[in-house]
Amino acid sequence: MSTDDREQGFSRRKLLKGMALAAGGVTLSGALPGGLGSAAWAAAGDKLETRSAKLGFIALTDAAPLFVADEKGFFKKHGMTDVQVLKQSSWGTTRDNLVLGSRRGGIDGAHILTPMPYLMSAGAMSEKTPMRILARLNLAGQCISVGREYSDLNVGVDTTEFAKALAEKRAGGDEVRAAMTFPGGTHDLWIRYWMAAGGINPDRDIATITVPPAQMVANMRVGSMDTFCVCEPWNHQLVNQGIGYTANTTGELWHNHPEKAFGMRADYVDANPNAARALVMAIMEAQMFCEQAENKEEVARICSRRRWIHAPYADIIDRMQGNFDYGTGRVVNDHPDQMRYWKDHASYPFQSHDLWFLTENQRWGNLSLDLDTKSLIAQVNREDIWRDAAAKLGVDSADIPESTSRGPETFFDGKVFDPENPKAYLDSLAITRMG
Repeated sequence: MSTDDREQGFSRRKLLKGMALAAGGVTLSGALPGGLGSAAWAAAGDKLETRSAKLGFIALTDAAPLFVADEKGFFKKHGMTDVQVLKQSSWGTTRDNLVLGSRRGGIDGAHILTPMPYLMSAGAMSEKTPMRILARLNLAGQCISVGREYSDLNVGVDTTEFAKALAEKRAGGDEVRAAMTFPGGTHDLWIRYWMAAGGINPDRDIATITVPPAQMVANMRVGSMDTFCVCEPWNHQLVNQGIGYTANTTGELWHNHPEKAFGMRADYVDANPNAARALVMAIMEAQMFCEQAENKEEVARICSRRRWIHAPYADIIDRMQGNFDYGTGRVVNDHPDQMRYWKDHASYPFQSHDLWFLTENQRWGNLSLDLDTKSLIAQVNREDIWRDAAAKLGVDSADIPESTSRGPETFFDGKVFDPENPKAYLDSLAITRMG
């Protein structure tokens, strides 16, 4: 495997060889035989239980693997000939439709905020609905944006000047608002971590409001919030429209942090394990496609279409290619904290990362401190399905993590999360909602 291939995060040669063998009717590690449109599995034990699935998504660029899997025929290639990828208006709608399930007019799975399957499985923010996480969809790529009124301040990962400005605004009788997309979700946790690290209590010093991603820019335009956290293209659109600027891309808070997941209802996965694996295989191939630099323009054009994000190509392409104009005069090309779809094990759902999300939700009072997190992760995280899918695709062993843990993680403020000792991490945090 060449150095270039390793830098791209997977062995294209091995994958293409496996696909060519499959197209000729030869099995490779039990891989699907067939080019686009093939619906036959190589082995009788791998027969698809269903060819149908209804999958939801929110209009964000980290849903691109689902768009690409649909548009490039990857779902059909792996035998899933009746997959509907359906736009959802908000994360709350996504949750409600997952609770319903496709038999009651809802959906079977979704592009989803990683904590949501856990919150749903625990019955914390909905009717208790057992869920499964089958893959991670991306690393990093979210941003925290700030309104134009703060353009004379130095607001980045450091919130010192921002905190003073917010205090002055409150002292003048004005409410300060920070927007995120779903309580307990990733955007909520990033903006809370960022503010709390700078001494801003997100429960006391500001009002935290929930706004659907596609409505962030419009709400900032009319002054509904001072800051927000969301994925692209909405941060770059804010810059392009001169309404605000990017304070930081969240990978600057935690390098290569986990973000969205591919989640499905447990009853679908349990009844249709082969179909679930086929969906994962299609999504993994789409992630590989999205990662390749030569495909970025096509992926951005796909994302811009009405049926997907329905946003201008100009608001998508730059950050899709890793080039960040913060709107402050700062420009970083080939950003080290750009979104990853496949490179750096972006697709693999590390259980240690799920533990961090559970621990942060305990920090903010969304989950009880006596929750058996180990047991819950064992139920929800189906990394075994991911590994099976990777083996059948012929993914290079270097791109398959040896462990379910990525080990200790260090944040921008020096805090360390050791998955072997989450309590020590909680004890190190000055601002929490615990107790």
